Amino acid sequence: MRLLTLGGTEFVGRAVVEAALRRGWDVTVFHRGRHPAPPGARSLHGDRTAPGGLAALAEGTWDAVVDTWSAAPGAVRDAARLLRGRAGRYVYVSSCSVYAWPPAPGYTEDAPLVAGASPDAGPSGYARDKRGGELAVLDAFGEDASLLVRAGLILGPYENVGRLPWWLARAARGGPMLAPGPRDLPLQFIDVRDLAEWLLGAVARGLGGPCNVTGPQGHATMEELLRECVRVTGGAAELCWTPPETVLAAGVEPWTQLPVWVPPGSVLHDEVYRADVSRALATGLRCRPVAETVAATRDWLEGIGGTAPRRPDRPPVGLAPGTEAEVLAAGGCG
Repeated sequence: MRLLTLGGTEFVGRAVVEAALRRGWDVTVFHRGRHPAPPGARSLHGDRTAPGGLAALAEGTWDAVVDTWSAAPGAVRDAARLLRGRAGRYVYVSSCSVYAWPPAPGYTEDAPLVAGASPDAGPSGYARDKRGGELAVLDAFGEDASLLVRAGLILGPYENVGRLPWWLARAARGGPMLAPGPRDLPLQFIDVRDLAEWLLGAVARGLGGPCNVTGPQGHATMEELLRECVRVTGGAAELCWTPPETVLAAGVEPWTQLPVWVPPGSVLHDEVYRADVSRALATGLRCRPVAETVAATRDWLEGIGGTAPRRPDRPPVGLAPGTEAEVLAAGGCG
């Protein structure tokens, strides 16, 4: 297989490239040159947001293109139009955020989608930008040759958002550690390596259309995730389980100040952790245990000096130590 990735040097794109190389595929990475492509891939340089920035893609043919773009959908539109007729399949890594708010628990690929999205629009917010990217791909390639990967929460090595790296850093610091309850809060996420393997398998089988791609509901619990973070960092932290009511009363923002955590029963929990992934599971998705995801992320962080890269277009995540201490005191711990 001849694969072109638009991006491919960070997080999801990099995981896809590495997985494709392991399969023996011929891989070309189109990127800006800020980070090296994985060894074994061919590099083409360009900035898709600049005039003439796609010139390096003017020639060449590929069996499939993988695009992870998440800003203004016009960049997806321009690339898809340029590659139409020279690529057999266009894979766009989208998001479950494209579903209309509020989502119904257990929503499938047929659920209502966000309104107002357009492939010709400028930046208008993450959900509409991702849906606009989907529309751009469908316009250029049609539904049969388009694979819309609606990903949920993605964790694992190369993460450049900071969610799991923050919890690992916090656990490594030791001492009483705020653990937002309940312990059995069900999580739904996918290891980036499992996402990459499913995506490439779907390409090889010629799968098209939209697909929710994340782990099964309840793939892990909050306790299992945090316990593994403590274990792989040496066990110096003490998990102090705190009721969600106490956490929220302190003004702590779910998902951002406490990455991954959202209170049970909330609309946000229904969106992030209650997607129906029957189609992905039926088409080959396999999800590794949470312990493997946490350990591999820890190993990767140690290999790069302990500090995770951070996407400049995403806000910082995590809870300040002083705020954590106040919440712990309110909950009778710390």
